[in-house]
Amino acid sequence: MCNHASTIAPAPLTRADALAAWAAFLPRVRQYATGRNHVQPGHGQVSRLSAALRHRLITEDEVIRDTQDHHSFAAAEKWLQEVCWRRYWKGWIEMRPQVWRIWRRRVRELRATLPPEVLKNADAVASGESGVACMDLLARELIETGYLHNHARMWWASFWIHAEGLPWELGADFFFRHLLDADPASNTLSWRWVAGLQTPGKTYLVRLSNLEKYAHAGLLSDRRGSERIADGAVTPTLQKDHADTSRRPLSDIPSTFHPSSGRTGLWLHADDLAPEIGPLADLAPAAVAAFTSEQTYRDQYCLSEKRVQALRTVLADGIARASAYYQCPTTLTDADDTAAGIAGWAHSQQLIEVVAFAPAVGPVGDLVPRLSMLLAESGIQLTFIRRASDAHVFQLAGSGFFSFWEKLSRSLRL
Repeated sequence: MCNHASTIAPAPLTRADALAAWAAFLPRVRQYATGRNHVQPGHGQVSRLSAALRHRLITEDEVIRDTQDHHSFAAAEKWLQEVCWRRYWKGWIEMRPQVWRIWRRRVRELRATLPPEVLKNADAVASGESGVACMDLLARELIETGYLHNHARMWWASFWIHAEGLPWELGADFFFRHLLDADPASNTLSWRWVAGLQTPGKTYLVRLSNLEKYAHAGLLSDRRGSERIADGAVTPTLQKDHADTSRRPLSDIPSTFHPSSGRTGLWLHADDLAPEIGPLADLAPAAVAAFTSEQTYRDQYCLSEKRVQALRTVLADGIARASAYYQCPTTLTDADDTAAGIAGWAHSQQLIEVVAFAPAVGPVGDLVPRLSMLLAESGIQLTFIRRASDAHVFQLAGSGFFSFWEKLSRSLRL
């Protein structure tokens, strides 16, 4: 069997590597629209910037600016759409944070209540032992590399939901545990879309003819079980939507920072690791800190070792750049209780204010209520800043993507 995973270059997990990868891909943006759906060894048709963008080692604003500087809108539109999908999902779930919380609750409930034979089958499929050779190869590729091409993600998610009849929530959890670019919004909502929940009634069905058109030969060299995904063999599996998708107002978060007269600290987290670019560039912090949490990574989210190592790497890169940029004491600390760790650091540094980019809905955002309480108990203010471009884009993300894109593209065409 072809070992496609061995041909995949590591994802860029530092800003320097991300900038180099982007510089190499920028001339190929014109070919993106025609090549993006092809799942080929090495994935040269796509940028492989997803993990760097997810953690903001490089920002969407930088990528969009560079694209517009080098290509016409017409030539780059499909690429720009894909860059903006991630922000669209973030804005959509920012107005519906309960969708994330309900998904996490459902993962726990399903693991506790599903019949043993269903859980055994789910674990077998996730381990690459479903008996459908091409799907098993993709599962093993994800485990081994922390990456899957987006088209392959759609095939595999559809196989999990509609061919195996397994709960989408557990499939999304498998991806979240292994993908180095795992984004709470994009991952959760993309799985809901494949299941026919995000756009009600519109499911995505895997078809063998689609794989034959877009997949590399090695993926289909072993045809075992392929009859199970033959055209017409996979039909929609209707799954109950447990989420409340009602819309809430966006939080009113400022896009500029007004310095106080006392000691201010910068909390750097994995949702945005480019503080030297944007509204915090002029901050003069007394100290900067970032926190990992092995206990949370493993006990609460069961993240793979590769995913945990990637989180350590991106945070270490962010702290190293912050140290050079701000010229102040910096620390990267592992804390079983991250909120308590941040509060303890703020107290030890005699801070009157902790500043951070507004965390996204997801694991970092879930820290905020308790962190706010702990800091308030010590008389320390917690201040969040939202990038102006995020504030603009999120406001447009209330309904479907193409309505969002129609509004956003007007400004990109200028």
